[in-house]
Amino acid sequence: MTASSVDSMAMRQTMGRFATGVAVITTEHDGVPHGMTVNSLTSVSLDPPLLLVCFNHGARSAEAVTAAGRFVVNILSSRQQPIALRFAQRGEDHFAGLGLEYDGHRAPVVPGALTHVDCDVERVVEAGDHTVVFGAVVDVCSREGEALGFHGGRFAEVTPHGHEPEHWFF
Repeated sequence: MTASSVDSMAMRQTMGRFATGVAVITTEHDGVPHGMTVNSLTSVSLDPPLLLVCFNHGARSAEAVTAAGRFVVNILSSRQQPIALRFAQRGEDHFAGLGLEYDGHRAPVVPGALTHVDCDVERVVEAGDHTVVFGAVVDVCSREGEALGFHGGRFAEVTPHGHEPEHWFF
C-alpha cells in the first residue's frame, strides 16, 4: 500500500458529506450483551443476502461479534437519537437500565428500531484502522417509519421526496 498525502481529518470531513443512516449493532457473547452505534454499513449482495459493517480496531463490540459469530443490525428510527448516543459512548454498559429484548432473534435487539437484520459472520477483513465484518443475512423484520440520518457529523432528518414528515406525539 502506498502512503497517502490525504490528512485523516480532511478524509473525515469529506466523507461526512455522504449522508448515511444510523444503526446499532448488537450481539451476545458468553451471556454478555454488546452493542455499538455505527453508520458505516452497506448492503453487499441481494443473492445471497450479504451486508458489511465497519468497526474501529479494538472495539469491544467488534470482538464480541466475531467471537459470537452472529449479530443483529438495528436500523434506528428518527425518534431514537438518544439510543444512538447511548450506544456511541465508549466503555459504557449500553444495556444498563434497558430490558433485553430478543423478539425471536438470536441476539438482543433495540426495541422500536425500524429494522432488525439477523446475521451470521461470513468473513472478517482488517482494513486500515477498521475491522470489516461481512454478515450473511438469515432473517429480517421491519416496520414503517422514518429513519434516523447522519450528515456532516450531526444527526439529520431523512424524509422521502413527496412525503410530509411523520409527526410523533408523546
